[in-house]
Amino acid sequence: MKLQTINTGFFKLDGGAMFGVVPKQLWNKLNPADNLNLCTWAMRCLLIEDGEKLMLIDNGIGDKQSDKFFSHYHLDFTDTLEGSLKTLGFGLDEITDNILSHLHFDHAGGGIIWNKDRTAYEPTFPNAHYWTTQKHWHNALNPNRREGASFLKENLLPMQESGHLKFLDDVPNFHPAINFEEGDGHTEGMLNCMIDYKGTKVCFVADLFPSLHHIPPHFNMGYDVQPLKIMDEKQNFLERAAANGWVLFFEHDPVNECCTVEKTEKGFRPKEVFKLDSITT
Repeated sequence: MKLQTINTGFFKLDGGAMFGVVPKQLWNKLNPADNLNLCTWAMRCLLIEDGEKLMLIDNGIGDKQSDKFFSHYHLDFTDTLEGSLKTLGFGLDEITDNILSHLHFDHAGGGIIWNKDRTAYEPTFPNAHYWTTQKHWHNALNPNRREGASFLKENLLPMQESGHLKFLDDVPNFHPAINFEEGDGHTEGMLNCMIDYKGTKVCFVADLFPSLHHIPPHFNMGYDVQPLKIMDEKQNFLERAAANGWVLFFEHDPVNECCTVEKTEKGFRPKEVFKLDSITT
């Protein structure tokens, strides 16, 4: 098995929304905001190569929305999904499985594209299954008022209409080295993907820990639908991660790809910070 980073670009979000009740005088030292109070964030995906399987976790924001939509997010497409795959020697048609941590537009928007005539939508990965859970799929199609703008029908329904949508509920043993943990604090049914890799466990932590600076359980996003619940989920995860040397792989951190954590007198903190490709054990 081989794990590789897939960069799909950067976007900007309001710093206060990304750090919730944490005062700006604290978070602005970690990810400085511009004059509009916007901070830069990555959309980093994870490629898993194992035999005949080429599996991708999440797929970024895509490029099919309107200029008005994208104007809110100040996109930087220096890196793209297709370009990053091509750099590693892969094409979109070689992806066999697209695992979706959750279906918010910055995680699942890149999985559906316009056809050549721009008359209909089609899967970005023509030979892949798209994986979520029945619980989260139902949540995405029937969103609460808080999340309605994050679940876009054009990102979702074409997966089902094309016949590419699959549910992990129907495949209890998806892969011998990959398991999933479900959480409801950020959005109902979000998945953390846990991968046994080179003697350790690499954890694609999605929006449980958007960045290195969200490790303390009280550093949470305003986007989290259940703030108290996500604090409990983070605490539970961190206890195990620190005890077992798990590696956290960050989707949104603009600088840091991975870290391990340790429990200190001041709570949980990053221990070692490194690139994914430095894991050689």
